[in-house]
Amino acid sequence: MGSGATSVGLMGRPHGYSDADLARIVEEPVKETVRTGFARDRARVLHSVGLRRLAAKTQVMVSGVSDFPRSRLTHTLEVAQIARELGNALGCDPDLVEVAGLTHDLGHPPFGHNGESELDRLAAHIGGFEGNAQTLRVLARLEAKIEDVAGGSVGLNLTRASLDASCKYPWGRRSSTPKFGFYEDDWPIFEWLRQGAPADRTCLEEQAMDWADDVAYSVHDAEDAVHSGLVHLELFTSSEIQQDLVAIARERYCPDREPQALLEALRRLTNLDYWPGHFDGSMASLRELKRFTSYLIGRFCVSAQIATQIEYGTEPLTRYAANLIVPEEVRDEVAVMKAIAVKFVMNRDGAVTEYARQRAIIADVVHALTLEEGRSLESWLRPTFDAAKTDAERFRVIIDQVASLTDVSLLHWHSRLVR
Repeated sequence: MGSGATSVGLMGRPHGYSDADLARIVEEPVKETVRTGFARDRARVLHSVGLRRLAAKTQVMVSGVSDFPRSRLTHTLEVAQIARELGNALGCDPDLVEVAGLTHDLGHPPFGHNGESELDRLAAHIGGFEGNAQTLRVLARLEAKIEDVAGGSVGLNLTRASLDASCKYPWGRRSSTPKFGFYEDDWPIFEWLRQGAPADRTCLEEQAMDWADDVAYSVHDAEDAVHSGLVHLELFTSSEIQQDLVAIARERYCPDREPQALLEALRRLTNLDYWPGHFDGSMASLRELKRFTSYLIGRFCVSAQIATQIEYGTEPLTRYAANLIVPEEVRDEVAVMKAIAVKFVMNRDGAVTEYARQRAIIADVVHALTLEEGRSLESWLRPTFDAAKTDAERFRVIIDQVASLTDVSLLHWHSRLVR
């Protein structure tokens, strides 16, 4: 990908960004003029507790079971790297796009999307739970860094542009979609970060991150499945397997696409010169698999870069000056790649039983903390629980606690609290 990176102007403000983009909820003294505000944001996220916790949280395969598959942290770092390069090529500030990549999964609870669904069920009476809404809560409330004049936490106190770039769904809870970007009591933060932004539209930096996320897990989850022996490359010549993958892709990711378009996308991929033909764990097959993932990421990202620059030109693009353009054929290819992990990992034998066990563990811990009125909450959350004025506010703190836990620590909490 070519470079269209923005340069840095006076007082560390990147060209293409306004003073409003660099504003923080709590004004802070400028330590130096060498780093931009976005570089400071990147450093804050890299040093955050929330990012470290992702090392022991499930991506698709359960964290810590074996050495090769991604954790939520390694996935996050890969998304950040892909997003940085794509955003930089389009002219976005690379640190800003990397911040979006580093933060995009901070709100995810233990056990991945399965844990997210269970917490949403348990919290239905207080507005639900959503990993992206929780991300905003982590960044602007739960991380320990800066306080306001009243002594309340404002989290990492990131710049407006960084918070906006981290917001995948710029709306509250709706009946039309399970995805949303903030809880009702976080509305003032959301309103502040969205000042000047078009309703329901995300900025280009977020769009670059979102596509990098799709690209990363479509390629890497398939790589993990191959390496773990859950899928054998020889299967992709089977007409039955191809039809299964097309059906999954259409159901989960692109219901409006014709099956034939998705089938052609899958066949385009399997006919690529670098599609690996066999994997046996040898050094040679590991090299072939890595070559495949590297080339495929390049294919997906360069296609989006070129299509966007054809539409908007090659001058640096930032914020709301453009939308990321991804060709439909490329979206089809990513969709069928994502279907591989669904079929061979998420729907593997024994998965349903394991998912039910995980949901039961989460529910047990939430109920135990509720019954004991929060006495076991960690000390960084207990004052918020004690200061809460309603049962709903107190229950949200309990949800915050459970969401912050790793897969491993949740099991420890369960053994300690549930008799």
